[in-house]
Amino acid sequence: MIYKEEEFLQLSGLQHFAFCRRQWALIHIEQQWKENVRTVEGSFLHVKAHDASQRERRGNTLILRDLPVYSNILGLSGKCDVVEFYQSDQGVFLHGVDGLWTPFPVEYKRGVPKTHPADKLQLCAQAMCLETMLCCRISEGALFYGELRRRTAVIFTSDLRQQVLSLTDEMHQLYRRGYTPKVKRTEKCKNCSLYSLCLPGLMKEKTVDSYLRKVMEADV
Repeated sequence: MIYKEEEFLQLSGLQHFAFCRRQWALIHIEQQWKENVRTVEGSFLHVKAHDASQRERRGNTLILRDLPVYSNILGLSGKCDVVEFYQSDQGVFLHGVDGLWTPFPVEYKRGVPKTHPADKLQLCAQAMCLETMLCCRISEGALFYGELRRRTAVIFTSDLRQQVLSLTDEMHQLYRRGYTPKVKRTEKCKNCSLYSLCLPGLMKEKTVDSYLRKVMEADV
């Protein structure tokens, strides 16, 4: 399926979706959001990474920040924190730059590597967008974690790519329906920035809006 530009969803939402479909729906469908310590720390970590004016050339490496990307195959658009381009005979042409260059996306995250694959899926989706735009194949990238202050390599396997395709297809289906999944309580709920909006204790409620309407009606 080829998506139109007006159908594009936020690429960063894939990380939310893979972590918790309800969290994604609260943010991207119901437009709910709330900061906590983790989200604030993450914002500070991204300040330099998202400074598009900081374009660097270090020998055979070109570093671009806050690079806009999209894919009409995935129906996603967004920005890469950092994309490093390494000069290589197997690379691609870049507008206004001599030589051939191989892209290597780097995503910045607070904390430490996670047990679930949400961060890897987001990075893989960025690579797949770059592949669509540059007509190339990207084999790997990296996740930089703030607490460790070092990178974790990510190989873009066929399995990881298939997960990206499946999840983005499901995202589009839920978005078209405007559907917010019901709560599925897990240990990760207590660390979620949307805990007080999600109301995981109200297992039978389909949406935050339905709960708030009931509260308002009860007070009348």
